[in-house]
Amino acid sequence: MNGSPRPLVVWVVSDSKPGHLNQSLGLAEALSRATPADIHRLPALPLWRAALAWLMKRMPGRTPPTPDLIVGAGHATHLTLLAARRAGGGRTVVLMKPSLPRRCFDLVIVPRHDGLAADARTLVTEGALNRLRPAAARDPQRGLMLIGGESPHFQWDGDAVQVQIRSVLARTPEVQWTLTTSRRTPAEFLADLPAAQNLTVAPHTATGPDWLPQQLAGCGLAWVTPDSASMVYEALTAGAAVGVFDLPVNPRSRVGWAIAELADAARVTRFVTWCAHGTLHPNTQPLAEADRCAAWILQWLKPAN
Repeated sequence: MNGSPRPLVVWVVSDSKPGHLNQSLGLAEALSRATPADIHRLPALPLWRAALAWLMKRMPGRTPPTPDLIVGAGHATHLTLLAARRAGGGRTVVLMKPSLPRRCFDLVIVPRHDGLAADARTLVTEGALNRLRPAAARDPQRGLMLIGGESPHFQWDGDAVQVQIRSVLARTPEVQWTLTTSRRTPAEFLADLPAAQNLTVAPHTATGPDWLPQQLAGCGLAWVTPDSASMVYEALTAGAAVGVFDLPVNPRSRVGWAIAELADAARVTRFVTWCAHGTLHPNTQPLAEADRCAAWILQWLKPAN
């Protein structure tokens, strides 16, 4: 009598940066939706310790069951991924353009704006992966405003963003908006926000790691500053109709090109376009990149089973 198949064992190597962990867990959770999976988190080792673990073919401390997949995002995870594979076997999956040669890793999953070409072991995605899933129901009278700040991709102009926020609030009195900031938002930005009956402010310092997914799960609308590219893709994954505030773009920025491609494809609505038409492009096909990546990985693993 055949028993149940052995769960896929996934090690998630974390550098403790929330954005990177969000990508890795997004993939791991998508794998668990597609097949039984046993997910374990491991901290990225300091470089010297990861190098020693690689040389000795042994990970320090107690390790989880032998992995099938070892997943990581962030340059600080790279050497730990390789040390873990050498010590315990399994296949490495790096979720970014790696700082080491691609051939060092078994699979590479990379956002289109990183500029790598797809091949048999490289999958190109629309934006970074995340843990969001399309909401079953969205309230068209609830909206989010997601504000970033200084970045190499766009020139920050707090006054221009304030003017655009005022316009959205004035033209959508039926929508209850919640605005949150990021660690990059200048300190004076919140002090200059207008007082409005349809605006609630939740600074990033007052929100936890689950706050944004919970908010996006029910909101029908989202406005995002374009420097917050990961939040643009999260909102698109959750199924919200997405508007992008206008900021001057660095013409050499691949992130800027990616936002422009989304606008050209009517996946997001630029502020200037919204001013002319008063509506956001509907999000009729939410992104599901983590699930697409999980299916690709499982298909790639099949010959080895």
